[in-house]
Amino acid sequence: MTTDQLPLALQMCPFSPTLEEGLRGLVEVVRWDMLDTDAQAAFLNDRGAKVRAIATGGHIGCPADLMSALPALGLIAINGVGVDKVDLAEAARRGIGVTNTPDVLTVDVVDLAVGLTIDLLRGIAAGDRFVKEGRWTSAERPLAHRVSGRKFGIVGLGRIGRATADRLAVFGPVRYTGPSAKDVAYDFEPDLLALARWADVLVLTCPANAQTYRLIGTDALDALGPQGFLVNVARGAVVDEAALVEAITHDRIAGAALDVFENEPHVPDALRRSEKVVLTPHVASATIECRKAMAEIVLGNLQAFLDDKPLLTPVT
Repeated sequence: MTTDQLPLALQMCPFSPTLEEGLRGLVEVVRWDMLDTDAQAAFLNDRGAKVRAIATGGHIGCPADLMSALPALGLIAINGVGVDKVDLAEAARRGIGVTNTPDVLTVDVVDLAVGLTIDLLRGIAAGDRFVKEGRWTSAERPLAHRVSGRKFGIVGLGRIGRATADRLAVFGPVRYTGPSAKDVAYDFEPDLLALARWADVLVLTCPANAQTYRLIGTDALDALGPQGFLVNVARGAVVDEAALVEAITHDRIAGAALDVFENEPHVPDALRRSEKVVLTPHVASATIECRKAMAEIVLGNLQAFLDDKPLLTPVT
């Protein structure tokens, strides 16, 4: 089958080479993110009615206006777990399947959450810069903080939150909050502010939705307090970034480790400059092993859709 005979699909962002190659074997791919505004409008006018599928990342999803402009759209395949950037109700109304890549990210996201926690308290990245910049010959690093014995509060005990709790329980006591209590060994704290007051380290692993939008604001940060640390591997929208900048700048919390941001890839200068903040560029799932497994799921869902078979990982 030639390229122009394949079903038409939009690709919303760069993917791993494995996934991009696999997509080209199943569909005719149009790189939506590489078209300027005029080219996007021209494409929709000429070929929008033929688009059958969208392959996208959880941080991008599918804009509502784009979804409405694609009458033949039947699948939105997300390379990730987040579904907050897709109007699920509208997709369901139109019979558009939405899939993501659950489970395979868990190990790697938790690895990073624990790594960020250790780095934040022990100053590993800061120590690396200290040595490489030649400062060790004339100065000493300030003392860091012990990880063992700390109290860890988990916000959101889904797959990733539960696995994070299991890992951090090796270091110290764990409590969690969320919409409801789970059948787990950890204590449930229904009040976010009470959890923040109790915790030494507050770790965010909750989904981004209307209920969690800017959940961590001034009140939660003040409850965490000047000796408390924040770790976010969830979504940037879960944190009120302006409130976090204020808390960091005025020493109202001890520090933060962030893998996600409100306006990625843009990060406030105050966070980038602060020695109290550890930053990574949304790489929690960025391992060779994880991206390979994610690609297999995305391609499996796309193949199932094209074959009119049940989707592998439908979002319900």
